[in-house]
Amino acid sequence: MKIEAIHSDVYALELARPYEIAFRRIDSIELVVTRVYAQDGSFGLGAASPEKHVTGETNEVCQQALAKEQLGWLIGTDFRSLPAVSRRLRAQMPQTPAARAALDIALYDLVGKSIRMPLVEMLGRAHDRLPTSVTIGILGVDDTVREAREHADNGFRILKIKLGHSVEEDIERLRMVRHDLGGDVLIRVDPNQGYDAAQLQLFVDQTADLKIEFIEQPMKADDIAAVRALPDSLRRKIALDESILDSSDALQLAAPPAACGIFNIKLMKCGGIHEALRIATIADCGGIELMWGCMDESAISIAAALHAALASPATRYLDLDGSFDLARDVVTGGFILEDGMMSTNDEPGLGVTWTG
Repeated sequence: MKIEAIHSDVYALELARPYEIAFRRIDSIELVVTRVYAQDGSFGLGAASPEKHVTGETNEVCQQALAKEQLGWLIGTDFRSLPAVSRRLRAQMPQTPAARAALDIALYDLVGKSIRMPLVEMLGRAHDRLPTSVTIGILGVDDTVREAREHADNGFRILKIKLGHSVEEDIERLRMVRHDLGGDVLIRVDPNQGYDAAQLQLFVDQTADLKIEFIEQPMKADDIAAVRALPDSLRRKIALDESILDSSDALQLAAPPAACGIFNIKLMKCGGIHEALRIATIADCGGIELMWGCMDESAISIAAALHAALASPATRYLDLDGSFDLARDVVTGGFILEDGMMSTNDEPGLGVTWTG
């Protein structure tokens, strides 16, 4: 069962609901969809959605890494030797994790299809389904409340609210959302590195009555000393995201005393399912909970993250809304979403169907 060919295409996809985070506004994405073909004509699907502000990988560099002439070394490889192939991917493409993720995901999809098994079952299912949060960008108070109500009315019971421009306005927005929705929803927040230690403490003190589930990456990604200096009770409520790019980062952050209580795994940061599962194992051994997050992505890579998440015993949280606001996608299927709960379908591999 050898790789016969690899094709990659670039797609510019508009967002139906543009949004703003602490450092920029997002209204469209450019992604690369990769098809890895076997000798029998079957193919696995992968997708890359790089985020240069997190990993340094630009769209141009990602696309170049997935160009046909760069991937000849994979042709003729037996894709069933998946761990070995994934290790070679990391060695060959160390600076382009999203490009690496596209190939890695496509290979996992292809193996699942070849044995006619959903990927989550191939990996060893640990969860049947889990609820996902849905994200609200940085908006004015009234617009934040309106969007929160809209999501709640659509069945979502977990909101992730982006913060980071002004701690005082952040607190006001959260108070108004909690006042409007009462206790019917969970609220988690993401300042996107927008706070310093003093601002974080002010935020925690002023929102103690709002039942914030956890705080994602409140301070600069490289200021781990500042995170470790936080009180233990607060560190356990911190989810680190941009601070964790691969399993080496995870190992350092899990060393006692752990820098946080939650790791946020994103396939586009770490290079795909193989490396994500390495991070998940470290978290599981270290007593750290897992959230599985995403960039703005195709349902291809969202499905890949979901399969991996549901196969990881340490998984507690999903933040896999990255395809919800695409004006169009290049696949259908991949997951089932009902009242904010995500589960996989029974199709082999990722369970996605190519539409182009």
